[in-house]
Amino acid sequence: MAIDFKAQAEALRDELIARRRDFHQHPELAFEEFRTAGIVAQELNNLGLEVRTGVGKTGVIGILEGGREGLTILIRADMDALPILEENDHDYNSTVPNKMHACGHDGHTAIALGVAKLLSQHRDQIAGRVKFVFQPAEEVGLGAKAMIADGAMEDPRPDVSVGLHLWNSMPVGKIGVADGAVMAGASIFDIRVTGKGAHAASPHQGIDPVVCAAQIVTAFQTVVSRSADPLDTLVVSVTSVRAGEAYNIIPQFAELRGTVRYFRNETRDMARERMREIAVNMGFAMRCEVEFNMTDLTIPVINNADVGAKLRPLFEQVVGADGLDMNCRTMGAEDVSLFMNDVPGMYFFVGAQDMTAMSYYGHHHPRFTIDENALPLGVALLSTAIASYVLTE
Repeated sequence: MAIDFKAQAEALRDELIARRRDFHQHPELAFEEFRTAGIVAQELNNLGLEVRTGVGKTGVIGILEGGREGLTILIRADMDALPILEENDHDYNSTVPNKMHACGHDGHTAIALGVAKLLSQHRDQIAGRVKFVFQPAEEVGLGAKAMIADGAMEDPRPDVSVGLHLWNSMPVGKIGVADGAVMAGASIFDIRVTGKGAHAASPHQGIDPVVCAAQIVTAFQTVVSRSADPLDTLVVSVTSVRAGEAYNIIPQFAELRGTVRYFRNETRDMARERMREIAVNMGFAMRCEVEFNMTDLTIPVINNADVGAKLRPLFEQVVGADGLDMNCRTMGAEDVSLFMNDVPGMYFFVGAQDMTAMSYYGHHHPRFTIDENALPLGVALLSTAIASYVLTE
């Protein structure tokens, strides 16, 4: 008889909410997740899992070993918060100034612990093992790299990867389960434009880096509109412009920063070369020296079609046919992609929109919030997915 994980997850509702609220009240930034990691490790130990701590500095791995040989399924949850001052009025607001769980990672951690609790109750039916990966520093794109460098993908190496992201632009009961690229790869760029300072009243005596930087910003818009295939997906955003501090001084240099988002690595490579050509040649045309650097943070999150085909019918039993959204994609980035790079997997979105809020505030906003009904649903979906690979009758 199939296990009703939805009912079992619902029985954990109060525990899940309390756990999530505790994490929410005590947010920790990238590679500072010592309290969160300590709670995670203690809970996994209490459940009888094999636990490794300090993986990638503050990451935790717990292995739930079955009694027979079989597949290794990786489930990943991120733990870090954001440098944001919370503006909500919950009774469980962040107690740490300028730090807030504004992306749902508190919920992700609570959900993964709930999955560990449920599956550990069925240990004798497990053929293979479940590898729980609690990751630091997702928000800065460095946590997955750090954990993988510390051997997170080895001993044992996973055969399949599953994970979820609470998504507060979707109502509870809806889940995003598209195949292919569902989250973008992300790169960041830094540009320094050096000119020649002068009195603003005598611009002819200097070389203005501000004007050059402005031309670069404008010309970058053509990378998407004229260099990328119109059927491809690419975002180039300049998000920081810094130059000078006085009204009457043409500064010596100007700096530009921003991000590039893409679904295909080939598109990223094209954007990098076009941006470099534009920046350097614009500098040459305007007698400025230009330094261009672009750093890759993450690669696209790619859902495996075979894994999706296996899991969607099971998810449909939990949320109904109307609950499956096959088109949910975002240009947001997630370094879970590194765990899925050469391991087939599925990373899906779980609707968590708080319909009681007066207005909608998205991820990374000081008033971000979720509907906590999504927590037991997330546990049910992940437990169902993992069980389909490792649980026997």
